[in-house]
Amino acid sequence: MLQRARRASAERRARVDAAAKAYESFLSTIATPVFRMFATAIKAEGHAFAVFTPAGGLRLSSERSPDDYIELLLDTESDPPGVAARINRGRGSHLLTAERPIRDGAAVESLTEEDVLEFLLREIEPFVER
Repeated sequence: MLQRARRASAERRARVDAAAKAYESFLSTIATPVFRMFATAIKAEGHAFAVFTPAGGLRLSSERSPDDYIELLLDTESDPPGVAARINRGRGSHLLTAERPIRDGAAVESLTEEDVLEFLLREIEPFVER
């Protein structure tokens, strides 16, 4: 039983390490260009959002409220590890925060520009409805 647990733990660490490498590539080649294009498009429609690239992440943030943003992160708790987003919205004195995967059950390396764009289109709606 102990050997099985050690082997499972080592396999899990290897999956997390591989996902972390794939996530770095995903951020630079897929997600960041889509976020930048998306921010430009919604800014043209009168919704001021900017893209930030903190270490290991990516954030689409409202220029009007620092509490309103959508940010990507590597979810190492799921198996397989995947890309999730934290959606934070300020409502008066309340903050609403949710975390959900970009695409349920998808490995990092399987995500596409279309996945990111579909996710952003779905999640931006509450921010621009106001």
